[in-house]
Amino acid sequence: VQLQASGGGLVHPGDSLRLSCALSGSAFSFNALGWYRQAPGKQRELVAIKVLGGSTNYGDSVKGRFAISRDDAKSTVNLQMNTLTPEDTAVYYCYGRGLLGREFWGQGTKVTVSS
Repeated sequence: VQLQASGGGLVHPGDSLRLSCALSGSAFSFNALGWYRQAPGKQRELVAIKVLGGSTNYGDSVKGRFAISRDDAKSTVNLQMNTLTPEDTAVYYCYGRGLLGREFWGQGTKVTVSS
């Protein structure tokens, strides 16, 4: 199983960006899909996670600005990021939890928000 994240880049404060994570297998192989991020010098933190048939949770700092979505037909999980701020600068990692509990991580895509 592989998760391939893409869509990062350099944007200005207030801009929007969309990250995408391509899954090597069916999205139904996972009972949870989401995104984490790690800023320089900080611990990895939850951005958003969507549980199959269940809830969606967001980190406090992104609530109301970011939205996670799953496209099961395309086997992708996407993160729409709006009103970006410099504090959103981080490497963003795609995350998946398999049906038996095993965790999978993508390679990360870097997002830099700077004027």
